[in-house]
Amino acid sequence: MYYIVETGKSFDQASADLETAVKRNGFGVLHVHDLGSTLRSKGITFEEQCKIFEICNPGHAAKVLANDMRLNLALPCRISVFTEKGKTMIGLIKPTQILSALSQDAALAQVAKEVEEITIKMVDEAK
Repeated sequence: MYYIVETGKSFDQASADLETAVKRNGFGVLHVHDLGSTLRSKGITFEEQCKIFEICNPGHAAKVLANDMRLNLALPCRISVFTEKGKTMIGLIKPTQILSALSQDAALAQVAKEVEEITIKMVDEAK
């Protein structure tokens, strides 16, 4: 269900490299949620770092939405860079797993497979 890799890079370097890999692979970064900073700004003690990158490829998104508009609830894709016990990790929930829980449509399964291959490639490039 998950694809998570450890990297020897710093949190900041892995985050920058992920953003570069996303763009290089034809996706755009719609927003970056700095979850660690947000929690700390609310007075919550949170020692780890976590950035959630919302990414999208308009062509893939349009195929999904043309088939079933309800699937907008599963968009955009997310890739996270986070720290855990001193290690920097990059990961995602596999799109094929998410979509298979929401639809049995073969055409959508193919789109999810394509997106999964590309997003895993992004993670590997940022690693």
